[in-house]
Amino acid sequence: MIRKFGIAFLCAGALLAQDGGDKATVPLTDPSRPAHIRVHLIEGGIIVHGGNVKDVLVEARSRSGGESHESRPPGAAGMKRLDLPGNAGLDVVEEDNVITIKTAAWNRPSDLVLTVPQRSSLQLKCLNNGDIYVEHVDGEIDADDLNGKITLKDVSGSVVAHSLNGAVHVSLDQVDPSKPMSFSTMNGDIDVTLPDSVKANVRMKTDNGEIYSDFDVKLGARSQSVPTESGRQQGGTYHLRFDRGLYGTINGGGPEYQFTSFNGQIYIHKKK
Repeated sequence: MIRKFGIAFLCAGALLAQDGGDKATVPLTDPSRPAHIRVHLIEGGIIVHGGNVKDVLVEARSRSGGESHESRPPGAAGMKRLDLPGNAGLDVVEEDNVITIKTAAWNRPSDLVLTVPQRSSLQLKCLNNGDIYVEHVDGEIDADDLNGKITLKDVSGSVVAHSLNGAVHVSLDQVDPSKPMSFSTMNGDIDVTLPDSVKANVRMKTDNGEIYSDFDVKLGARSQSVPTESGRQQGGTYHLRFDRGLYGTINGGGPEYQFTSFNGQIYIHKKK
């Protein structure tokens, strides 16, 4: 059975206070099973708190885009703008413990604050004007932010985190020993803290930065050659490309963990 929760809220004034904004409590079909939560925002950020709860609390907080006199139409000179309600068009759907959350807002940022059961899997995506922040969640986390930073604090399970223009900070209390993980950004630092007992094969690459680690990383080949041919039989070219990444193992090796930045440092910490 699909349960749909449509919520409209005002986009006026400054960022709503902690107790302001619109809220919805979304019951799970089966609270004894983990929740799967998918959020896609065009404008705005996502904050997720894991806790000892059975339902999912969704809170929408609008931001004021401010009013620029330059953006006013000529006929509005000297007049006060009245903001229309329902600008964000928050839409929440629950089906068989899968909750999908999105908004129709594209011209003004709207932040979402979620309180979820600690055992939850998350698929979070932001495009503009917002960061992703998650804490105290145990499950599979897939976080993708085009123009913002990603912070995952005291989480457990497995992580795939990618930002195009922002830093990636992740602190894992426990890891799923069978799952690979990936941390990447084009423009920003990668800072990941792992349990001291973690076992992993690591691939680390940064084009314009350095790599640092608390772990005793046993390095293998510093580069791998990847040959490609184009019309070789007819006198074509032979191209040999060397990957600039570092490869190694932590505590004897395990699933592959990738750390990739183009413009940034890479820090791999041992949890204390």
